[in-house]
Amino acid sequence: MNIKMSLLAALIAATLGTTAAASDADRLGGDLSPIGAEKAGNSDGSIPVLGGKDTPASGWSHGKIRNEFWTGHNDKVLFSIDASNVDKYAAKLSPAQIELIKKNKSFRMDVYPTHRSFGYPDFAQANTKTNLTRAKIAADGWSLEDAVLPGVPFPLPKKGIEVMWNYLALYNGVGAEWPTGVTYVSPRPGSTEPISVVFEQSFYWPWGKKGATSISDVNGVRSGYYFAFHSPAAFAGQALVQNVFFKQDSEQFMYFPGQRRVRRLPAYTYDSPVIGFENQYPVDAFMMINGNPDRFDWKLVGKKELYIPYHNFKMQDGNLKLASVMQEHNVNPEFSHYELHRVWIVEGTVKAGMRHSAAKKVMYFDEDSWIPTVGEDYDAQGKIWRSKELQSIYSWELGSYVPTASVIYDLNNGRFVVDNDVLEAGKGKDIRWFTDTTGNPRLKDSFYTSDTLKTNSER
Repeated sequence: MNIKMSLLAALIAATLGTTAAASDADRLGGDLSPIGAEKAGNSDGSIPVLGGKDTPASGWSHGKIRNEFWTGHNDKVLFSIDASNVDKYAAKLSPAQIELIKKNKSFRMDVYPTHRSFGYPDFAQANTKTNLTRAKIAADGWSLEDAVLPGVPFPLPKKGIEVMWNYLALYNGVGAEWPTGVTYVSPRPGSTEPISVVFEQSFYWPWGKKGATSISDVNGVRSGYYFAFHSPAAFAGQALVQNVFFKQDSEQFMYFPGQRRVRRLPAYTYDSPVIGFENQYPVDAFMMINGNPDRFDWKLVGKKELYIPYHNFKMQDGNLKLASVMQEHNVNPEFSHYELHRVWIVEGTVKAGMRHSAAKKVMYFDEDSWIPTVGEDYDAQGKIWRSKELQSIYSWELGSYVPTASVIYDLNNGRFVVDNDVLEAGKGKDIRWFTDTTGNPRLKDSFYTSDTLKTNSER
């Protein structure tokens, strides 16, 4: 009798599981977008119904100023949020945004009408549905054990770590290049000399190609990354290659021109400071979260409406001068663009036995794209330390949203960092995203090795 009851219980559980999975699959493309966002707008219409694919105005091609071809570039500011009225809008701001506005009297958020476009390749939509029953977090509680990519691993997340992987495995095509990028660090208190770095960088996502790829198909490689300094002279020629994995620690090598040596960097991860930026930029703050998410316990807090950076095409203009965009304490508000969107809130606290300079991190993930557009770091005393933004635009090459420039405000010393921008890059030096590897020597595994650094150093 016990055996029969056990078999019956197992059959009922399997049937319920199958029914639930079918119901979830029906929601994707039903009341939800194919990657999990609520299609409906909000009650007052300030968040509209999710639209379709965004397309540029006629005549756009890569190298032309994207903002001039975006359909919303003539939108007018609805209202601005600054120190004089921040309390009025506090319910739709993050704690770090509120503190930044109150501390920094020159900071302002210009809020524009909300645009919601959807774009995701058909094959990635199909993979996302497959992931409803396929994607799995490993027994260690943090690594991605299995998923079909490109696609969202967890379109209906139940845990914070699942939302993290929706971003860490974000579809960005098979690769991206910044032929000329810039990082800017504002001056130290009492100084007028900022740090301005010009670089080139490229990414390679071997699982980003058309079709269905498993983690084992790419030997567990999440991304390849190449970075080389162009200026200032003290760093020119210095270069890095890195491989990031789904289930293990990253590997990175750097070429030091003064030594004419390539060296492994075993500890260039987590809260290690990025070389050359006066401890203002932790390695794992790159693109909001970089490397493995294993030092934190990630809690899914829920959803809310938030004013976040969105459609930041104005900052992706290679003809702009740094002097016009970078002010003393913040990015010139004229070049920022905020909209009201729904976000998932994920809170990370450092695990017992682990260490990190930020005792807690909170991130706010745009539901339409899974990009963490806003974040905050807390110190060991529980005080907000950093307010962070990750800007995004719609990539017409891919037909989906992608992260671009990031901004980090240190609320203790008043300094800020802007990274991954193309200011002063010049004509035709825009970021480029790729959907296939044809004819590009950087879109293959062999490029992201120490041998590449050795070869380049001999030129």
